[in-house]
Amino acid sequence: MTIASHLAELRKKHETLSEMVELAQRSPGTDDLQIADLKKQKLRIKEEIARLSTS
Repeated sequence: MTIASHLAELRKKHETLSEMVELAQRSPGTDDLQIADLKKQKLRIKEEIARLSTS
């Protein structure tokens, strides 16, 4: 897997997580810890994207 394809996959995952966070925040029954976990995953992916983009 090339770095470019890996970055594309990470960006796709990041976008999916963004949508999941948005949906979870709109659902009144969603646990705050679940939302926080999704946001942490999203941040880790964003950091990985940034790290790979600068190398």
